[in-house]
Amino acid sequence: MIELLTYLNQIQSLSDKSEQALVSICNEIIVKKGKDLHPIGNTCRNIYFIKKGFLRIYYFKDYTDVTESFEFENAIVARADSLFNSNPSKKGIQAIEDSELVAINSAQLFKLYDEFPDIERLFRKIFENAYVETVNRIESLQFHTAEERYANLLDQSKNIIQRVPLKYIASYLGITQVSLSRIRAKR
Repeated sequence: MIELLTYLNQIQSLSDKSEQALVSICNEIIVKKGKDLHPIGNTCRNIYFIKKGFLRIYYFKDYTDVTESFEFENAIVARADSLFNSNPSKKGIQAIEDSELVAINSAQLFKLYDEFPDIERLFRKIFENAYVETVNRIESLQFHTAEERYANLLDQSKNIIQRVPLKYIASYLGITQVSLSRIRAKR
């Protein structure tokens, strides 16, 4: 849990009591490579912190597997639409490699908000950051070329090429694997 608390305290300082309350609603879990942490169609009831490993958020469109985003170590991941609306998610979360996570029970977390304002403030900041990342992703698809999106992805994670199958990278960029091969050949 030390990794989680270190990460969270970088965003918002928490009191010792808040840390204890938060840790009390957390569980450590392991998800094997290729397995779904959160399957499509399930209602999201947890917020996850990635201690080790690598995840992707994906969905199916016209029977095609589409990668929406990659989630690296020291990051929070959840299906916010499902989490807040209690609806089945149209997207899944899958482990690209064996992953160690901390699951934070959302119902218990939301109950802590009234008693611990610093916890509420922390998760408000986390969800605000996630919203900004979503807007940036949409704008990247709207305003940048595939080459620019590929360069940005490499800037975010230098070793992504070694860790992620190219089919997922191509899907994330919104291009075919053939187009990705051309872009990579130019570099």
